[in-house]
Amino acid sequence: MTTGDAPPSSQPVIRVTAMPADANPYGDIFGGWLMGWMDSAAGSVASRHCGGRAVTVAVEAMKFHRPVMVGDELSVHARLVATGTTSMTIEVEAWRRGRHSDEAYRVTQARFVFVAIGEDRQPRRVPGMAG
Repeated sequence: MTTGDAPPSSQPVIRVTAMPADANPYGDIFGGWLMGWMDSAAGSVASRHCGGRAVTVAVEAMKFHRPVMVGDELSVHARLVATGTTSMTIEVEAWRRGRHSDEAYRVTQARFVFVAIGEDRQPRRVPGMAG
């Protein structure tokens, strides 16, 4: 999504504060908590693009770069990067900012793959990428 050390210029899909219940005994936030927020952000992008329900089918290239601590603000950015017949690939980055700081750091990134499904819970076609 980004090539430098600055967060994406777009608004985050999700912004949340890490709380003590989300951390291990050392004060580091659980990776699963972080991944859950990333999945939620990607799901929001996928659902908007396909105009309905979409489900996660894969998470690719999950990388953790830095820890997230209790009290940090987590901003999750997500964007659609590819579509297939029924699938959508969304790049997701999470950035942390200390509670009393303006400095932000990328903490993790991944690609999430979603499939659009209909009311019958079967895959359905998705629109292509907007040109």
